[in-house]
Amino acid sequence: METNSKNSEVVHRRRPEWLKVRFQVNENFQQLRELVNDLNLHTVCQEARCPNQSECWGRGTATLMILGDVCTRSCGFCAVKTGRPPIYDLKEPVRVARAVQHMNLKHVVITSVNRDELPDQGSTVWANTILAIRKACPHTSIEVLIPDFKGQKEPLERVIRAQPDILAHNLETVPRLYRRVRPQAKYARSLWVLEEAKRRGMTTKTGIMVGIGERFEEVLALMKDIAAIGVDIFTVGQYLQPTKRHLPVERFVHPDEFAEYKRFGESIGIRHVESGPLVRSSYHAEEQVDRMACSG
Repeated sequence: METNSKNSEVVHRRRPEWLKVRFQVNENFQQLRELVNDLNLHTVCQEARCPNQSECWGRGTATLMILGDVCTRSCGFCAVKTGRPPIYDLKEPVRVARAVQHMNLKHVVITSVNRDELPDQGSTVWANTILAIRKACPHTSIEVLIPDFKGQKEPLERVIRAQPDILAHNLETVPRLYRRVRPQAKYARSLWVLEEAKRRGMTTKTGIMVGIGERFEEVLALMKDIAAIGVDIFTVGQYLQPTKRHLPVERFVHPDEFAEYKRFGESIGIRHVESGPLVRSSYHAEEQVDRMACSG
């Protein structure tokens, strides 16, 4: 999809074949949907309109989203609701742990909205969620996809002390596009989150979208930045406009370009690069953990 600068008319682009996904519902999908509804939980699969929802849910996996479904930030790419969030539920960590137990997950991914209005940035609920899962499911590995906590050290420390197995924080796009794509975030601040987590011994992970206006060489420069601070896992996938109110797709990136990103990233020392049109940060996350274990 592209925007005509003269009259702001939105021109719809037809998705290429490699981006067409058939939504399928099986027994696992239905059971997972019922479980999420019964426990009053949110998933980023639903809130962010992920194209892989039917595949992942069909395999019995989902990325659970804590701290509500209203974000205090207004990123131009994200379908999660923006506004003033309601008071959060302190019992949510127990419900999340119960869901992970029911799903019998080998690996779980937890993410959240930004809660910039809270003194602790929501980090207490983050830490309690990790601890509750660890207690209920001691054999489940835990991956957390955290916000930047406005660059505050104590909230990040609180999450690190809870000892997740993987700490992820997405850069989302190249530095030049931050003002348009992530207006309330800072590239240097997000790099600091990853660098600080790595310094504390965490396995770290980050991801970006392409097709939103970045240049090829800018993606390579970003990969050099994260390789320099020791990020372990990097994901890159195609940006897809969730609604007409969000930023348009500038181009559909060919699979060959994704293959080049993977080749380059691994050549400069990133331990694992997941790169493809439908890749998202938590897509096949459990397989990434297995590959990391084999390569470690």
